[in-house]
Amino acid sequence: MDGARFPERRCPVKNSLKIVVLAVVALGLPWFVWQWGFCRFYVEPDEMAVITAKMGAELPPGQILAKKGQRGIQEDVLGEGRHFLNPWLYERDVRPVAIIPPGKVGIVTSKVGDDLPEGEFLAEPGQKGIWRNVLGPGKYRMNPAGYQIDVVDAISIPIGYDGVVTSLSGTQAQPSEFAQAGEKGVRSDVLQPGLYFVNPREYKVDVLEIGVNQVSLIGKGGGAVITKSLLASQNVAMDRLQQNVLQEQQAKRADYMQSEASSGMRLGRLAPAPAASAPKKMDVAGRAKAEAEVWERKPMLPEEKASLSFVLNQFVEFPSRDGFEISLDMTVEFELLPKDVAWIFRTYGDLPAAVDKVIMPQILSVSRLKGSAYGAKDFIVGEGREKFQNELTDALAATLAEKRIRIHAALIRHVNVPGQILDPIQQASLAQEQDLTNQEKQNTAKKQAELNTELSLIGQRREQVAQETEKIKALVKADEEKQVAEIQGDTMRQAAEIEKQTAAVNAMRITTLGSADAEVVRLVEGERAKGQQLKVKAFGDAEAYNLWTFAQNLSEDLQINVLHAGPGTLWTDLENAGLSDLGAGQILQAPKK
Repeated sequence: MDGARFPERRCPVKNSLKIVVLAVVALGLPWFVWQWGFCRFYVEPDEMAVITAKMGAELPPGQILAKKGQRGIQEDVLGEGRHFLNPWLYERDVRPVAIIPPGKVGIVTSKVGDDLPEGEFLAEPGQKGIWRNVLGPGKYRMNPAGYQIDVVDAISIPIGYDGVVTSLSGTQAQPSEFAQAGEKGVRSDVLQPGLYFVNPREYKVDVLEIGVNQVSLIGKGGGAVITKSLLASQNVAMDRLQQNVLQEQQAKRADYMQSEASSGMRLGRLAPAPAASAPKKMDVAGRAKAEAEVWERKPMLPEEKASLSFVLNQFVEFPSRDGFEISLDMTVEFELLPKDVAWIFRTYGDLPAAVDKVIMPQILSVSRLKGSAYGAKDFIVGEGREKFQNELTDALAATLAEKRIRIHAALIRHVNVPGQILDPIQQASLAQEQDLTNQEKQNTAKKQAELNTELSLIGQRREQVAQETEKIKALVKADEEKQVAEIQGDTMRQAAEIEKQTAAVNAMRITTLGSADAEVVRLVEGERAKGQQLKVKAFGDAEAYNLWTFAQNLSEDLQINVLHAGPGTLWTDLENAGLSDLGAGQILQAPKK
């Protein structure tokens, strides 16, 4: 009765399983809702999650990032994907990752780690300070609470330039020596055109023009140092990087020239170049996005191309041998070789300093020294000015070669001479040139008359040559016809002679052949007759021979039957003897009685 009313008591195991399932559902559902509804969060691509622990051990003094089990901003960040964290125990801050675009480098300033040794300002991984190694293009998940990343341009050396490297860390090198590894100072190895990921806190790179450049002087109006401009290419982003490098170098030269102005430096302002726009304040991701737009920009316009040219406040002026003031418009072409750029930069400084300290003093000194040996008239006429230009070029080349600066040419474009001497010399030169012109006109008229005479003689000679040519042609034609006739007659004579000889040979051949045939017949028939005679002689008489001959000619199928006739006639019993069917040709001879 109890079992019928309470059937479940009969299966205690089944009841236990139901209880366990109900307990799991009752306890697991809230846990599932808690985990997936409150603890779950996503980190999208190009993002990271900075985690702050609300509970744990206190951080030691000076420690910024917490490790596992410590309270505070956790050192490790979470990458993209699905994560589960208790919101009561942890706070999360999803931020974009640090993106270094192409053509950029990231300078890392570490806020955590060991203190730097005394005298050092560049840190290695695990030390606090500016890292010596830079971050190349790519994505980096570094905790912004402990690391600061500054994105700057990589060093792009344009074609036609070399980068002189100055090390900013280490012990100071000797003033007259290049810096070696671990020393501070100018290094001997320069950067060739290309892209370099250099830490600007560790190395300073100055861009200097190599190859041929010009110092152009325009009388008392000063002049300019004209250097090569940026060569545009199909790589827009690379052109922008090179433009930035040249603008930075231009700013360095402007600061240098401004600082040296008080010490007597006679260089003017830099040539105008497009100014770089001021950078906007934005986070790492925003800056990376803005920098990435460079790769989609259009090529630079001609007015946007940078140049490091600068003007001069100096000019070439000196007294002539006869006391007149002379000024020159001239262009000096000089070249800096790549192997000498580092030495020139270490010895004199940037190109404006080299021009101010070396090139311009030599141009002024040599010009005054050589020019004072010439009179004012020598600079007006061509021979004297050309001679002065050659001497000036040779003297500058010899002097500046010791300074490792190569001079290719010193070209005198114009000479400014005082008017009180220039006008008389010009008038005298014009009169002299006019006299020379008149003489040349007379010579030209004389030559024209001679030319006309020669032209008429040429016509006469042309007709004479034409007649002589016709005569020669007739003679040649007659001689050719004569030679042809002689050749034809000789050919016919030789052909008749050959035919005659051929006929004689044919007659001789026929005679010889006839005699030979007759002799052959005679010999053959004679021998044949001798053979017949010998045969007859062998048989004894002619009749025996004939019979032998007759027997030789008998057919092999010949049959001879001998019949013995009885009384009466031979032919009487032929039919009875069975010989009636024999042909007449088969019975040759009957035996005689």
